[in-house]
Amino acid sequence: IETLLKNRSCLWRTCLFSHSKTMSNDTSGPERALQERQKQHMAHGLPKQKPIAGVKQVIVWPQGRGVLGNQPLKVKQALIGLSSKTVGILDADVYGPLVPKLMNRKGNPELTDSSRLLPLVNFGIPCMSMGFLVEDVAPPIVWRGLMVMSAIEKLLRQVDWGLLDYLVIDMPPGTGDDQLSITQNVPIAGAVIVSTPQDIALLDARRGAEMFRKVNVPVLGIVQNMSVFQCPKCNHQTHIFESDGARSLSVDCLFSLLCLGDIPLHLNIREMSDSGQPLVSSPVSPEAEAYRKVATAVVQHLEELSN
Repeated sequence: IETLLKNRSCLWRTCLFSHSKTMSNDTSGPERALQERQKQHMAHGLPKQKPIAGVKQVIVWPQGRGVLGNQPLKVKQALIGLSSKTVGILDADVYGPLVPKLMNRKGNPELTDSSRLLPLVNFGIPCMSMGFLVEDVAPPIVWRGLMVMSAIEKLLRQVDWGLLDYLVIDMPPGTGDDQLSITQNVPIAGAVIVSTPQDIALLDARRGAEMFRKVNVPVLGIVQNMSVFQCPKCNHQTHIFESDGARSLSVDCLFSLLCLGDIPLHLNIREMSDSGQPLVSSPVSPEAEAYRKVATAVVQHLEELSN
């Protein structure tokens, strides 16, 4: 059936192409001019990528199924401790912003003289989120796609980030309008896919990687989250969500994603995330070292792409 459908679709494409070619050959001068004007109008309607003022490189970090929302924050904090880079974080999840909780910050951002938003800073990290613009006890944001796209555009363009080496954008899950608004409006240096090793989560990881490739965004690699649980009493390791599932995408002939590292399932990560404390405050812990390895791999891959 699949072969028949493919053959039929090829036949239809051939017929449509020959028909359109015949029509284009038969068009007169005024009709051709009209078609050219229509193409120009359509081109004007497409968004043009513009860099964010003061930001050298933008890294997008989409949320996948079974992925904790603290990955961009923790890796970004590890980047600062690792290579003394200036890094900011933008929470692009309009419906479920998590950065205010993870950064342990509240309040409304101040405005500059040019009416631009000043990001809130904690642990030396400037951050901006929709959660800073609405009250904690406010009802959930129920917006249609156009309103969400407009809000994301304002978060991208009307924030005074200063000078940053990296801006990490915590993207909402999915492959819809929110993701397209970001990738079509801002030049992206690379995307990092995060997934648990289980097969269900890997389905979303594949979709996310394919979406970025369709919009010409380099995929830096995949991070395997909650890869292993180590018992704090006997140190026995258990792979709750399978083992090396995300690494299978690194050998997939269709994707061949680079595995950037493994993040363990650890109580300390959950406790520090809930309290809004940086994981790098305990630099000797194995979980902090796991984040540093991921951060190192991300920076190295970005440098390789830029070179």
